[in-house]
Amino acid sequence: MRTVKIHYLTCVLLTLSASLFGQEKPNVLFIAIDDLNDYVNCMHGAIQVPTPNIDRLAEQGALFTNAHCQAPICGPSRASIMTGLYPSTSGNYLQLRDDDIRKSNALTSKAIFMPDYFEQYGYKTMAVGKIYHNGDGAKTFDEYGGTLGKFGPKPKERFKYDPSKIKGKVGSTQTDWGPYPDKDELMPDFKSAKWAVNKLEQEHEKPFFLAVGFVRPHVPWYVPKKWFDLFPVDHIKTPPYKEDDYDDIPDFGKQVTHAPMMPTTEELIASNEWKYAVQAYMACTAFVDAQVGKVLDALAKSKYANNTIVVLWSDHGYHMGEKNRFAKQALWERDTRTVLIFKDIHARGGQTIGHAVQLLDIYPTLLELCHLTPNTLNEGHSLAGLIQKPDMDWPYPAISNYGKGNIAIRTAQYRLIQYEDGSQELYDMEQDPNEWDNLASSEAHQGIIRGLQQFIPKKWADVSAFNHYPFNAYFKGRMTSGMIQNK
Repeated sequence: MRTVKIHYLTCVLLTLSASLFGQEKPNVLFIAIDDLNDYVNCMHGAIQVPTPNIDRLAEQGALFTNAHCQAPICGPSRASIMTGLYPSTSGNYLQLRDDDIRKSNALTSKAIFMPDYFEQYGYKTMAVGKIYHNGDGAKTFDEYGGTLGKFGPKPKERFKYDPSKIKGKVGSTQTDWGPYPDKDELMPDFKSAKWAVNKLEQEHEKPFFLAVGFVRPHVPWYVPKKWFDLFPVDHIKTPPYKEDDYDDIPDFGKQVTHAPMMPTTEELIASNEWKYAVQAYMACTAFVDAQVGKVLDALAKSKYANNTIVVLWSDHGYHMGEKNRFAKQALWERDTRTVLIFKDIHARGGQTIGHAVQLLDIYPTLLELCHLTPNTLNEGHSLAGLIQKPDMDWPYPAISNYGKGNIAIRTAQYRLIQYEDGSQELYDMEQDPNEWDNLASSEAHQGIIRGLQQFIPKKWADVSAFNHYPFNAYFKGRMTSGMIQNK
């Protein structure tokens, strides 16, 4: 508590000094990356992709190595970040269009989107690419540059994977991999980086909030061949995989995480495609890192370099063969763990913070770092104190939802998953980082389970009527399995 008070006084003094010397409010550079898991080099995952630009930002700021999304799928994760509300509060458990988010219930009708909040304090807000799930239909930014091609050009025929041609597969997916197109210039992320660089080269009379949304490594895993060439298949290592991994997972958990249109590890082992899929994901990660680098370089060369807070995040993780799946949409570590980096203009760089934190915490953190009045509706916790003092006490877990009643609670050591039917998984992440040994039935761990259960919401918001995935029946195992699509 004393640390928090000291940090608050520091912020007050910084605000007063900024006023006395006529200094502008700090700008914000807000970088979002789609489907990026912990293969980023500085995260030290099972596979490490060279990502010199993201690594550089981590060295300049604070890297949160135990950060988690609030939902392991794009729409609700991004809505949670931008509104500051848990899915269990908003009812946005799966995909909502951003212009429908406020319509879900009485609480969401009062939500103030993050850019709108900054505008109330005199900020100019600009964005390009994927920030919300679909464009900026709610018109929350003063200036929006568009999605610039969504997920990019596609070949006339798929290269590797088409579920419609595979017996037993139901539903559709954009999942495919291979070198395509010929030039970086054809990729949406190349165009988004160029748009953002142009904005950083312009004169801005007001402090700005600039959001840049990159779509790779979201499927399809297409980028030009030169990025594939960085990762010869003979040198590719596959992530940890255990054939009988599902033996101790409850049946309801298997239903929730089943993705019948997606590849399984067994299938890609049989077709000798596993390494090629991993290669494609690595190529897409290296490509997007290069685009991030362009934006960071432009900021460093600009007049805004010393007065701009940078936050970089990914909306969730992704399985690349672990647990027999190539997908997100589950409550295991690989799905919820993500990349989160803050570069604060008043904090020393090179800090690594292992406390369990949430993407929900981004909103209140940026408000505190920019010395703005807190938004009382925010359900996250400001990380500003941790950025100043990484070893301070942190009593909060990270909480993720996937569907009403399904929840994961992550602390520094444990992950509890509890499903709507009450079935559970518990993992000691220090001893079992691959989540191979479900401890939920262990008598020795019942006290730990009870302690984690106190963070489960007492009330869950009804499913938003605007969710456009028919998942309610899916989670109860009553619908045809192909209706959920991985897009």
